[in-house]
Amino acid sequence: MKRWLVLVLGSIITFGLIGTASAAASGTGSAAASSNGKKILQFQTMVGVAGPFVGSTNPIRGVNGGGLPWQIDNASGKLSSSGKLDVTVQGLVLLDAPPVPEALQGTNPAANFVAIVSCTTTIGGAPATANVATDPFPATATGDSKIKAQVNLPTPCLAPIIFVGPSPTTWFAITGLG
Repeated sequence: MKRWLVLVLGSIITFGLIGTASAAASGTGSAAASSNGKKILQFQTMVGVAGPFVGSTNPIRGVNGGGLPWQIDNASGKLSSSGKLDVTVQGLVLLDAPPVPEALQGTNPAANFVAIVSCTTTIGGAPATANVATDPFPATATGDSKIKAQVNLPTPCLAPIIFVGPSPTTWFAITGLG
């Protein structure tokens, strides 16, 4: 019995030390790891606002579509559990076709873009939507922007969606496929 107890305790101590050593070697528990958090969303696509989502008639999670249709060439990004958000958009411009006025087609009239993280969460035990926006980031006339921000995510943050637009209440592009 003593031999079995020594073997079990020895294993617990050994594995505990190995686990601690591996955590230290991998950075788990370090300030760097905790500041980045676990990856909860990574995306390679976004779609511009179009069809019934243009304007305020059919908002998604309380965020209105832009007043005209938009298109996007490329987008990528990731969101971590700590709220670290990186979004890159390229060619986020007004649709290069009617109903956009010809002089504005294929252009970005917005000087800045914000990213909005939308989560399904609970408030007082009931399901709710929580939208958290970044500060504005510069956008080029050709619709290119890099957004690197820290946002305060609600707990829980279920089914996150990322929007890019001119303000915390309006979107031009959203994670997904068109």
